[in-house]
Amino acid sequence: MENYCPRRVGTYGDRYPNGGISYGGFADYCRHNSYSVFSIPEGLASEDAAVMLCAGSTVYEPLKENGAGPSTRVGIVGLGGLGHLGVLFAKAMGCQHVVAFSRSMKKKEDALKLGADEYVATAEEEDWAERYASTLDLIVCTVSGTGMPLQRYLGLLRPKGRFCQVGIPEEPLPSLDAMTLVLNGTSIAFSDSASPGNIREMLGLAAKKGIKAWTQMRPMEEANQAVADMEKGEARFRFVLENRLDERQR
Repeated sequence: MENYCPRRVGTYGDRYPNGGISYGGFADYCRHNSYSVFSIPEGLASEDAAVMLCAGSTVYEPLKENGAGPSTRVGIVGLGGLGHLGVLFAKAMGCQHVVAFSRSMKKKEDALKLGADEYVATAEEEDWAERYASTLDLIVCTVSGTGMPLQRYLGLLRPKGRFCQVGIPEEPLPSLDAMTLVLNGTSIAFSDSASPGNIREMLGLAAKKGIKAWTQMRPMEEANQAVADMEKGEARFRFVLENRLDERQR
């Protein structure tokens, strides 16, 4: 539960109790309690570990805490920096069936390469909500917005199914028909990043299963351009900034 501490300090752009600012990966150096520092397993590249400590832990937490495993049918909504890792981890955890959801068909090939058993383009397949009704135990949603077909996603859950939102909404979520949720025993939850224990477990699983995030390396000097490219949707699926030290800094 440490990740829900009301006095937690964010990795970047937050303030410590003494007034200092956290700079995350942009800091020259940092000092932390050893409990919140993670040893990177052998075989896990730095660029993969960097992505997993952010996006990876965000999707691993709801999968782990909601019992994702061999008897679980899971839906991952959104196939970007968060969602592609959701598919990878759901498959690594042995989930019975993993369905990836996105708006168009353009990411179908990527989803299947990541290991998804099925892919659904919600803006191009009119009957998707009917075809997949009551087929999933857990949905991890990495997207948000007023246009999201939230009610239709909830209809995909089996009785006592759970919908977990990890994409941070900038606007209110769509309104819901509560009665259909009551009659199905549906739960709606929200999740932040993972606890230290689950992060260590996630890193170990990634090393054991050979999980690699889909990353594109960019030198730190291109940080501004990387942000612009990300906003244009050009990341597949995560940009990683590399700080190349000169000999004087080594």
